[in-house]
Amino acid sequence: MDDGATLIGRLQAELGADAVVTQASEMTGFVEDFRGRYKADALCVVQPGTTEQVSKVVRLCAAHGVAIVPQGGNTSLCGGAVPAAERQAPVIVSLSRMKGIRHLDAVNGSIEVEAGCVLQTVHDAAAAVGRLYPVSLGAEGSCQIGGTLSTNAGGTNVLRYGNTRDNVLGLEVVLADGSIWNGLKALRKNNTGLDLKQLFIGAEGTLGIITAATLKLHPLPTHHALAWFAPANPEAALHVLGMFQAACGSTLTAYEVMNRRQLDLVIEHVPGHRDPLEAEHEWHVLVELSDARDADTIEAALEQTLAEAADEGFLVDAVLANSEAQRASLWAIRHSVTEANKKTGVGLTTDCAVPVSSVPAFIEQATRAVHDIVPGLDIVIVGHMGDGNVHFIPMFSFDAWRALPNAAGLSARVKRSVNDVAHRLGGTFSAEHGVGQSGLPEMAHYKSFEELAMMRAIKLALDPHDLFNPGRLFP
Repeated sequence: MDDGATLIGRLQAELGADAVVTQASEMTGFVEDFRGRYKADALCVVQPGTTEQVSKVVRLCAAHGVAIVPQGGNTSLCGGAVPAAERQAPVIVSLSRMKGIRHLDAVNGSIEVEAGCVLQTVHDAAAAVGRLYPVSLGAEGSCQIGGTLSTNAGGTNVLRYGNTRDNVLGLEVVLADGSIWNGLKALRKNNTGLDLKQLFIGAEGTLGIITAATLKLHPLPTHHALAWFAPANPEAALHVLGMFQAACGSTLTAYEVMNRRQLDLVIEHVPGHRDPLEAEHEWHVLVELSDARDADTIEAALEQTLAEAADEGFLVDAVLANSEAQRASLWAIRHSVTEANKKTGVGLTTDCAVPVSSVPAFIEQATRAVHDIVPGLDIVIVGHMGDGNVHFIPMFSFDAWRALPNAAGLSARVKRSVNDVAHRLGGTFSAEHGVGQSGLPEMAHYKSFEELAMMRAIKLALDPHDLFNPGRLFP
């Protein structure tokens, strides 16, 4: 391998000195994840402004034998967007300067954007023409489209609209030899062989660098009906979900659950929040209906379904959002959980998904499994109950974590106990966060030989020299 200084010089010559960051003090936000759990050195950070510049960067790095870590908004929860400590310092390719909206076709329901475009910007552009890009998550003000594509991000609207991969029509990707694949079709139907874009969605930057995407837009819901209620228990919450599905059909947009401890942490650590209900309850659900036509119909359906659930003893308290401000404040509670948990201590965040019908069993069995290892350990739960994705988070205080004689070993053991429960119930250890660095042992443990062999064959075919994001996804 050539000297790193030579590569840096050639990158500066191609992109300009201002697009190549080499000072350690200026690379801090790129080499460390936002929770401060993963950090390692990088040779430099490059910030290309065009797809052609990304191609040049890839060709230069390949020629010098230096690996590349593609990076978006660096909001990953599994260490997938920063260098790996045990590997040679890579070049981080930040797509943050590639943030343009290239084309918006409201009639076709599509928008072509560059990978560095912030998710909220896409939301705003779509809304301006009466359309919706439905992928929505707490980090939408900072996460970038390329990152959401690379991790197949989920979020709070999966129940109605599906994951990111369900809302992508086409991609533009720079491949390992520097060539550019232009697959930016804006078609709903294209039956001409393998759907190649799906290889790169959820691949965490290991097969190529996504530089642009054509995203699917939907009619913009102009009316919302939202309630926050306390179910008697998780089984009751599941039953009420079924009632809403039967009564409201496709207008049911979100069905989010959290336990008392999660709500308390938001109230304690994020200013401006309070309990939406007057009395304290152990379980909470946020449910929202949305529609582009009739506000009265969905409001009536929401109230009637809640009333029926209360009459049958499935919920014990509820409040309806009577204004857009109240709706926003209730959603703000849900979107503040990551900030609250980060301030609380060290949460052993899990990202399990199980069949929706198994969510209550998962919560019960996972709690028992963790307490068999650490009796009485704090358990924080927040999840997308409508799609079976539960973030089950055993939580240590900072002091308790520092006092552990083998924190890493205990963490692995506790997480494995939770993931084992999901596996027994026919689920997965990663629903929407990805694999990154933290999930590699779980990939090796739960994936079959056949699955891993197919994945490695694809990696070998598209990136034979392990140029892109090495040490991720593939055990």
